[in-house]
Amino acid sequence: MADANIKDDMTTLATVMEKLRLRKADNEFRWTPEGFTAGKGKTYQPEDLAILKTYRFEGESNPSDSSILYVIEANDHLIGYSLDAYGAYSNHDNEEGYDNFIRKIPIKDHGEQVLEEL
Repeated sequence: MADANIKDDMTTLATVMEKLRLRKADNEFRWTPEGFTAGKGKTYQPEDLAILKTYRFEGESNPSDSSILYVIEANDHLIGYSLDAYGAYSNHDNEEGYDNFIRKIPIKDHGEQVLEEL
C-alpha cells in the first residue's frame, strides 16, 4: 500500500483497529493501579512502554463519540493499544491514575507508517 493511501484508509477507529488485528498487534493494554496489563500475566510500568502513535477520532454529531487510541510497544516487543474517550467521557474508574500513567510513557511517534511496519 502506498503512503498516500494510508491516511485515507485510517480515517476511522474501526479501520485502525482492523489494521492492528491483522498485524496481531491488537493486544489491549488496560490500566490498573499496578500498571498497564495486556492480559498476558505481566504488568508494565511507563518505563517499560513506548507510545508509537496516537490517533484522535471525533464523532461527527456527538462529542461522546470522541476517542483517542495509543499504539504502544512494550520492552518485550508486545505491541498493542490503549483506547480512551476524551475528557468527561472517559470510562476509567480512576481517571487521574490513567492520565498520570499515560503521560509518563515516552513517545516514539513514527508517523503514519507505523501500522504498515507492524
